Amino acid sequence: MAGLIGRNIGMTSIFVENGEHVPCTIVQVGPCYVVQIKTIENDGYFSIQLGIDDKKIKKTNKSLLGHFKKAGLSPKKKLIEFRNSSSSVIPFSLGSLIHIDLFKEGELVDIQGISKGKGFQGVMKRHHFSGVGERSHGQHNRSRSPGSIGAGSDPSRVFKGKKMAGKMGKKNITIKNLTILKIDTIQNLLVLKGSVPGNKNSYLMIKKKKWN
Repeated sequence: MAGLIGRNIGMTSIFVENGEHVPCTIVQVGPCYVVQIKTIENDGYFSIQLGIDDKKIKKTNKSLLGHFKKAGLSPKKKLIEFRNSSSSVIPFSLGSLIHIDLFKEGELVDIQGISKGKGFQGVMKRHHFSGVGERSHGQHNRSRSPGSIGAGSDPSRVFKGKKMAGKMGKKNITIKNLTILKIDTIQNLLVLKGSVPGNKNSYLMIKKKKWN
């Protein structure tokens, strides 16, 4: 199995064995249920679709209700598909529950999620510009300005992709090689070294570096 779905609980810090004080993120994993199994014969590739957290039936459309009913499950809030190149053995069946024991302490994982949305931001915050220089007499409110954005008569336009002010954040971000420091099998918690993308309670895709 390639991984599981989790929710970002928040950050804290712990002491590791060598006495180092490290920042870490607590992620609640699952319970994850197998909603769909895609095969090369039927879909052209192999993957397992997982679902997490129950959703009200009245807030689910009929097509999704049939999708969950086929797996014998109640509607789920979040669905994520984990692709795998190896389909020789399918260790799970439709509707089965996958536990946190899929991971091991000390293992490296990749975390994928939607980063925090920061709204419309200027060039200094968005692209780390340094501003137009020191303020002087007659230079009014220009210290955080982007400055010149292109030539005048030729080419008489601004090229696409120019670093300017605009919406920042809320992008699909993957942070690779985070170490699992601790695993709480009772409360289904992972303690990861470092930070992960997204707000608190946002969903995360936790991918194993080595698939089973």
